[in-house]
Amino acid sequence: MGSDALGRDVAAGLLYGARVSMLIGLMATAVALFLGIGLGAIAGYHGGWVDAVLMRFTELFQAIPGFAFAVVLVAIFQPSVQSIVAAIAIVSWPPVARLVRGEFLTLRGREFVAAAQLAGQSSMRIIFTQILPNAVSPIVVMGSLMIASSILLESALSFLGLGDPNVMSWGYMVGAARTALRQAWWVAMFPGLAIMLTVLSLNLVGEGLADGLNARLDGRTR
Repeated sequence: MGSDALGRDVAAGLLYGARVSMLIGLMATAVALFLGIGLGAIAGYHGGWVDAVLMRFTELFQAIPGFAFAVVLVAIFQPSVQSIVAAIAIVSWPPVARLVRGEFLTLRGREFVAAAQLAGQSSMRIIFTQILPNAVSPIVVMGSLMIASSILLESALSFLGLGDPNVMSWGYMVGAARTALRQAWWVAMFPGLAIMLTVLSLNLVGEGLADGLNARLDGRTR
């Protein structure tokens, strides 16, 4: 695959960059899911003023352009893997919270929840052992799609020079090659293809999970 302007092997950069890009995507998605599931579950289960306050808080984050907010956060806290993960997670959790809230609003009125309440189970126990397992299907699908979005966002930040300068990622490779596209097109093409194929694969996985989980739920319904 050739070498870049500094003589570094592009193939080696792709392999090492895959580890960094996937790590950031997985970690950012995990943090965003943790925040979104927690807030969405509390809002959907309790309802009332708790739901109103948490949803207004969620809408505050949704009103801010996600990419611009991530750029500001990374610029403030200095580019690093940790700051990039935190920035991506902060701009990614609101859709998860709204999805989980909707699922909890639908499920909290079911008979098995009423039975658990009559059995004297605590609210936290009902949330984590009764309602959340029945709402996990759409969360899994959204999580796979969020990994792809996180990789794209990290690539965009690195392309703009806001990636961690101490590690190699696909976005960093594309950004470093933008000044020599005519002379060394392959330096940007191969990491760009890696990003495209990875995101496409994760989107296909998400669609497959959605079809499989929906088919299983339909079978249970029948």
